[in-house]
Amino acid sequence: MEKKLVYTGKTKDVFALDNGNYLLKFKDDCTGKDGVFDPGENSVGLTIDGVGDVNLRMSIYFFEKINAEGIKTHYVSANLADTTMEVLAAKVFGKGLEVICRNKAVGSFIRRYGDYMEPGTDLPSYVEMTFKNDEKGDPLVTKDGLIVLGVMNAQQYDDIKAMTQKITKIVSDDLREKGLVLYDIKFEFGYDADGNVMLIDEIASGNMRVYKDGEYIDPMTLSKLFFA
Repeated sequence: MEKKLVYTGKTKDVFALDNGNYLLKFKDDCTGKDGVFDPGENSVGLTIDGVGDVNLRMSIYFFEKINAEGIKTHYVSANLADTTMEVLAAKVFGKGLEVICRNKAVGSFIRRYGDYMEPGTDLPSYVEMTFKNDEKGDPLVTKDGLIVLGVMNAQQYDDIKAMTQKITKIVSDDLREKGLVLYDIKFEFGYDADGNVMLIDEIASGNMRVYKDGEYIDPMTLSKLFFA
């Protein structure tokens, strides 16, 4: 099948396929700073052999599980031999939107709301959305804001929130079976030609904050524990 490079990303390259789908090529480049891996950083800081493979493996595992639950995703198939994933075409919301689901209060949530809540407090799968904008520090945006700005309609927001909470439960339950606790997780959603919402991008250790026995597990260690 013919493929044409359409986008070179920090951790993945995107190719257009002649069947109308796209091909994501997972790379070993990681976001970080000064040679230290940090999923929150916005630039490539280092290369770790095999990280593309393990991110793809975890994405395949969860996408297949989520699809089986009847939740719409862009996942079609994958090829571990060349670290690629075939996906459906999808448009992103606005200029890029991140959806975070929080099971426990940590990170930026505590930085914002620490006057009201202790770190580690249980949260009811709290969903928040931020615009992907490095210069502005990924600003939070409300449902009303997204509608007023024309980024999405009310139904799409409600669909994303419901899907996010269902997917988070699938991931959280799976990790719990391995003695791991999911504190929060970051997703990206898009929509098809008919406006239907679907989960896009990847579901990998670098997109989640996970603890074991009260200690934070870095993404590379988490990947190893997950597939142990």
